Amino acid sequence: MNVLHIVALLGVAVGGTATVLVRDVVRQALVSGIFGLQLALLFFSVQAPDVAISQIVVATVAVPVMVLLALTKLDREGDEEQ
Repeated sequence: MNVLHIVALLGVAVGGTATVLVRDVVRQALVSGIFGLQLALLFFSVQAPDVAISQIVVATVAVPVMVLLALTKLDREGDEEQ
């Protein structure tokens, strides 16, 4: 285990903790995307580039975008009911 692995693991630990501690849903979606990028960097550091690329596409881009779109739709539906 070298310094790069330790730094990547610490980044993942901090990112995961930050994702859990953020209470605002929109901010949590954005922090979750950053956490996904940190996981991708960890996967690159352990020489798993295929997993890292999948992680970037899914956890860094797709999931936060889908969460934000769902929140926008829920917000619009709430405005129509009132």
